[in-house]
Amino acid sequence: MSAFTVRPATTADVRGIHALLEPYVQRRILLGKDLVVLFESTQQFLVAEADGELVGCGALHVMWEDLGEVRTLIVADDWLHHGVGRAIVEGLEDDARTLGLSRLFCLTFEVDFFTARGFEPIGEQVVDPDVYSQLIRSPDEGVAEFLDLAHVKPNTLGNTRMLKKL
Repeated sequence: MSAFTVRPATTADVRGIHALLEPYVQRRILLGKDLVVLFESTQQFLVAEADGELVGCGALHVMWEDLGEVRTLIVADDWLHHGVGRAIVEGLEDDARTLGLSRLFCLTFEVDFFTARGFEPIGEQVVDPDVYSQLIRSPDEGVAEFLDLAHVKPNTLGNTRMLKKL
């Protein structure tokens, strides 16, 4: 297996990110994202590349002044257990620190992977009421998942809400 590099995504990577995502959407592991949504969030993504091919991706979405979410973390099946996911998460954590974030959220089935990276399962009341009153206004589904709002429950059954302090 050749080496891989992790770098910021470009618009030329978006169709590759979509191709990585699609099998997980088909298996109902991840929610689908339209190409336009992926293009709009290009700057949030890091990609892992080997021999000119995308082998992984992940995004950092800022939710609040101290809080971000790791989203759309995907590693191609052939590259699982080769450090790709770890390298992407470490890159996203570096980006989060650069942005001034001190906490990272994720919603995942991969509890062991994220636990090994310092994330812990969370309950409710993870933000104070003033911040909650602002976050509740966001149309973003990831924010709703973070807040554990009832209207996203059908999409998130079986997932674990996790948080890491940076």
